[in-house]
Amino acid sequence: MKKHLVITLAIIFATMFSALSLQAQSKYYDEQADAMAQIRDAVALAKSEGKNVFCQVGGNWCPWCIRFANFVEQDSAVNRTMYDNFVYIHVNWSKDNKNPEAMRYLGNPARFGFPVFVILNEKGEPIHIQNSAYLEQDKGYSEQKVLEFMRNWTREAVETIR
Repeated sequence: MKKHLVITLAIIFATMFSALSLQAQSKYYDEQADAMAQIRDAVALAKSEGKNVFCQVGGNWCPWCIRFANFVEQDSAVNRTMYDNFVYIHVNWSKDNKNPEAMRYLGNPARFGFPVFVILNEKGEPIHIQNSAYLEQDKGYSEQKVLEFMRNWTREAVETIR
């Protein structure tokens, strides 16, 4: 009985250490960044490339934020769709740097929890705020839901509506 308990505890600690280690290695958010400058730069680039801006708002402290960023990098269809259609940025929100000007500019997206996604058009205007929970599946994200969301907010899709 003790042997089973020790093995179970070892597995639990190894899993927790592995998850914390992955999160510590994945620093997608610049916690010291001036988010408004980051947004302005992304909008300028998006305008020159004919894309919209995909702002992922959250922080390195947020496991679901890291999970989504890893998902974008590791899922080839999501990665291709993201980088073909958007300028993708990580806008930091943390206790030490809440970036209040950027949060106001983005429509106070923190009310939806983290991560939260804000799509900006080529003029830098927020055109959609997305609660990321609707894109989740099990302990990760649904490729199908994420792709559908992104395809609905590409510059081409939005301009078709106009």
